[in-house]
Order: sequence, then structure tokens, then C-alpha cells
Amino acid sequence: MTSHPLDTEKQIAAGDLRPTNIRWRIMALVTVINMLPALGKISLGVTGKYIQEEFRFSDSTMGWMLSAFVVGYALFQFPAGWAGDRYGPRKVLTLSILWYSLFLAAMAVVPSLPLARWIGLAWSFAMIRFLVGAGEAFTSPNSAKIVGSWMSSGKLGFGISFYNLGIGAGGALTPVFIAATMQAWGWRTSFWLAGLIAFLFALAWWFYVTDRPENHSAVNSAELELLHPRSSSAAGRPTRNLAAGPPPWHAMFSSRSVWCLILSYMCRAYAMYFFDTWFFIYLNRARGLTILKSGFWGASPYLAILLLSPVGGWASDIAVRKFGNRRGRQTAVWIGMACSASLLAVGCRISNNTLAILLVAAGAGFNMFANISFWATCIDLTPSYAASLSGLMNMCGALSGGLAPILTGYIASSFGWAWALDLIAILSLVSAGLWFFVHADENLERQLVPSSPRP
Repeated sequence: MTSHPLDTEKQIAAGDLRPTNIRWRIMALVTVINMLPALGKISLGVTGKYIQEEFRFSDSTMGWMLSAFVVGYALFQFPAGWAGDRYGPRKVLTLSILWYSLFLAAMAVVPSLPLARWIGLAWSFAMIRFLVGAGEAFTSPNSAKIVGSWMSSGKLGFGISFYNLGIGAGGALTPVFIAATMQAWGWRTSFWLAGLIAFLFALAWWFYVTDRPENHSAVNSAELELLHPRSSSAAGRPTRNLAAGPPPWHAMFSSRSVWCLILSYMCRAYAMYFFDTWFFIYLNRARGLTILKSGFWGASPYLAILLLSPVGGWASDIAVRKFGNRRGRQTAVWIGMACSASLLAVGCRISNNTLAILLVAAGAGFNMFANISFWATCIDLTPSYAASLSGLMNMCGALSGGLAPILTGYIASSFGWAWALDLIAILSLVSAGLWFFVHADENLERQLVPSSPRP
């Protein structure tokens, strides 16, 4: 039984009760869960050379196959966010990981599926990729929901950095893992192993994570007091992490902050999808690296993300404490996106491979430095419906990102790789500029609260 809040405060003040540290274990699992989508996003980019040569797919066909993942990922963001708010991220994420682990493994047997005879081999690959993307769509908005529940309001940026750490670690390890297993046992085995890894972590998520700290048997009252969990809405009405009603869509779609946040995120996401899809091939073709070297250097953007994500979370929270929510989140995004644009524009024009790759990779790191403030702002604007707003934002970002593999392939083949990266740099600057109109200090749930009658 949970002790009375006054008794808990006395115990903490007297030093009789030490807070447990379950929140950090949950954040560690958030990191791992966000490593797994790299297996789906990046695997075809790494195996693509072998698949393309074996089945004689053209560059344009590979572009559509790479984009199929993004289409599934984009279309299911909206229901992913709603499901997380309605049913809780524990159940929703477990089912989604099991789903995409199955279809990751299915990539290994696409050529022998009856589907390949009915609609053709390229479309079969694209359809399975679509289904992998649909499952992975549930990860990001439900991770934001977990962070909003398990971290105090003053550490939302730092909490979101665990999500970005997973993206960085997964992106850093996946190219090396896929390239090594592909060289040793072939590209089919790499997909079998990817599916197995995802399946095992789905079980770990189900058996350890809870939707809120209050639901976890190992969390003591001191940790609950330390977290100040969001057990009430902006209006002070009690909730249990599951939405008591529909998300405030009217308030969201009427908000200039939400529209500019989404448009800015679409520009930022286009840039990152280059690294998830074409970067390995860029290293192999434009920079002339071998498969193994491309696998090694292909990890560099994600190592940069791994290093800069916690810095971005820390900087965002510090800026919020110093300047307030609006200026604090804006400052973090301006720094991240301006640095990203500059590094990409310079890096793509340097002939020295090592220096060029390091600069371009750092551009990815600063992109994700800024990304933390986007997700933290979703929690700032709609604390009780963070999964719904972040799902909407990520859906639009994924739709924009879906154009990246197609446009990048077209621009690179028609005008050269420098032009393709120049477009990414320009969009990064546009993303930064849109933040002049984003007010993270708004609370869109306030208008849901009826005014209290005067006594």
C-alpha cells in the first residue's frame, strides 16, 4: 500500500527512505527498444548492394523498395500514438515489436514466397518492407509516452535523449552487424538474426516495463515523490496514463505552434532519412569504400548521434531553466539545425574521405541534438496526450522522409551527390527558421477544462 504523501515527505526529509532507481532501468530499456528499429530501417540499405546485384534491380527500383518502409512507418504513426494513449505503451509496444520481428525474418524468404509469383519480386520486397515499417511506427510515440510518465517535467529533454541514444546506438551497431553477418553467412541470415533479436527484447519489455511508475511493484514512494509523476492532467483531473477522452485535436490543429512544429520536423526528418537509406551506398559508390569499410564508416553518423544526443537533452533542459520553455527549446533547435546544415554543406565537398565522412556524420549528430527538443515539446504542449501529438508529428516527418530515398537517388544520379546533400542542408535551415513560431510554453489541454463555478 502506498503511504500517505505527508508521511512520505517526512520519511524522505528524515532520510529514512531512499528512492529506488527503477526509472533509470526503464530509460535503459527505452534505449534498447529504440535500437531495434535500426534493424528494419538500415538493413536493406546495407544488404541492398547484394540484393540489387542478385536480382538485377535498378537504382530507381531500389529507391522505391527503400521507400516502402517509410510509407508503412508514416501511415501507422497516427494509430500508434492513439493506441499508446488509449491502451498504454507496454501492451502496444510489445505487440508491435513481435509484429516487425516476424516480418524482418520474412525478408530472408521473400524470393520463395508465393507473393513473389503473384505481384513480382520487387513488389514483394516492398510489401514486406511496408509491414516492417508499420510495426516500427509504434516505437517513437510510445517511447515519448513512457518518458512523459517516468521522468519529471524538468528532465524531459534528458529523458528523450535516451530515445535518441537508442537510435544512435542502433544505427552505429546495425551496419557493422549486418555487414559482418552478410559477409559470413549471406544477406538472408542477417535478416533471420535481426528478427530473433527483436523477438527476445519484446519479451523483456513485456515482463519488466509498466505504463507508469505507480504500477511498478519495485518503485517505492520516495521515487514517486522524486519524480512528481504526471498523475493529473493540466486541469488537475486524475488520470491513469490511459486517455480519459479523445486527444484535443481541435486545439492541436488550431495552434500555429503545432503546425510550425510539424513542418519543421518534416524538414528535419528528410535529412535523417538520407542516413537511414542511402548513406551506406553513398560511401560505397561516391567515396569508393569497400563493403566492410562502408559498414564501418556507415556507423559514424550514429556514433555522432550517440555522443550528441545526451548533450542535446542536457542543453535543452538547461536552456528551458534559463530562458523558459519557449526560448529554451528554440535555442536548442537553432543550434542543432544550423550546425547540421553547415557541416553537411562543407563535408560533401571535401575530397579527403576521412574528413568528409566525419563532417557529414557530425551533421547527423547535430540533427538529432535538435530532435530531442521536438519530442520534448510534444510533451510540453500536450502532457496527457504526448503519444498522439508525437505520433502525428512523426507521421508527417515520415511522409517527408519517404521522399528522401527517391529524390536522393534521382538528384545524385542526375546532378551528383553534392547537390543531394545541399538540398538536405537547405531543408535543415528551413527547419530552424520555423521555430521562430513554435511556442513550447503553450498548454493545449487547458481549453479542455471547464471553468470552475465561483463559490
